[in-house]
Amino acid sequence: METKSSFLTLFTLLLLLAAPSLAADPDMLQDLCVADHNSAMKVNGFECKANVTEDDFFFDGLASAGATNNTMGSLVTGANVEKIPGLNTLGVSMSRIDFAPDGLNPPHTHPRATEMLFVLDGTLDVGFITTANKLISKTITKGDVFVFPRGLVHFQKNNGADAPAAVISAFSSQLPGTQSIAATLFAASPPVPDHVLTTAFQVGTKEVKKIESRLAPKNK
Repeated sequence: METKSSFLTLFTLLLLLAAPSLAADPDMLQDLCVADHNSAMKVNGFECKANVTEDDFFFDGLASAGATNNTMGSLVTGANVEKIPGLNTLGVSMSRIDFAPDGLNPPHTHPRATEMLFVLDGTLDVGFITTANKLISKTITKGDVFVFPRGLVHFQKNNGADAPAAVISAFSSQLPGTQSIAATLFAASPPVPDHVLTTAFQVGTKEVKKIESRLAPKNK
C-alpha cells in the first residue's frame, strides 16, 4: 500500500514539473510593448521602447500591388513586427502577396505560424503537404479563404494566364519566418555540400551547380 502511495505522489510531482512546458504563452503583463528596433537585446522578441507614437501601430504598405517582374512572378509584402513595431508581443501579423499571370509563390514553410489566406483578386491553386507526404490542395478564387498549418510546406500559384492575382495572409505570429525550400537548400551560406544535394535529389553535380547558379545570386 505504501509503495502505491509513493508512486502516486511521484507521478503527481512529475505532472506538476511538466506543466510549465505544456502551458501556452503567458498573457501580456502590460497594454503594449512597442519594439525598439535600435536595441541589440533580443529575448524571444524585441525590447520595449519608452516613447510610443501612433506611427508604431500604422503601416500602409499593403494598400498597393507590388512589382512582380521577377523569376517567380510574385512578391510578398510583409506587415510584421519589423514593419509595425506595435505588433511586438501581440502574436499576429499579415502580408500581401501579388502574382503576375501564372506567378508562383514557391514551396516554403513558416516555422512559427499558421497562415490564413484570403483572396483579393484572381484564381489560385494552393496546397500544403503533410508529414505523411499527402498533398492537400484546392483551387480558390476571389473571396475564398484557405489555411496552411504551421510549419508545413505549402505554395500558391496564380492559375490565370491572362490576369494578375492578389491575396492577404494573416499569421499567428508577430514574425512568422519564411524558409523557401529551393533557396534554403541551394543558396545557403556557406553552401550545403554537393554530395548531400546530389544524394538527396538523386541528380548529378552538374544539375546541382546549375540550380545553385540560378538561385544563389538572387539571395546574396
